[in-house]
Amino acid sequence: MPASEELPSTLARSEKHAQALWSKAHDSAVDSYGEGERAHRTAFAALKHEYEKVGDHWERKDVSGPSDEKAAGGRSSSGSTQEGVDANASKAHLMELAKRLDISGRSRMKKDELVEAIKKANRRETARSR
Repeated sequence: MPASEELPSTLARSEKHAQALWSKAHDSAVDSYGEGERAHRTAFAALKHEYEKVGDHWERKDVSGPSDEKAAGGRSSSGSTQEGVDANASKAHLMELAKRLDISGRSRMKKDELVEAIKKANRRETARSR
């Protein structure tokens, strides 16, 4: 099935470039690996190099590159995914996202706590938008 028919809801609420990037990566992955979870994971990995998840949609990052240990290490990496949160961003950037997402207690959080709080807020916003 073409990626345009499988577009995740978070991407449907994102800019056209993010949709095109995911779709192209997904279609290429389907050609290489076949339909299924691996194609979706590959498409999201490509997306996360240029975009980060903010609430219920994806926004372009200021600097392209891997967003977490898993993205930097590839498929066999032992790192964990941060679900689209750019864990490699500065603490100041994460604080700004936390402010936009109205995360309470953010001023006392360490960087890894901010990433977890943003992930949780993103899940909540995505569920609310569905």
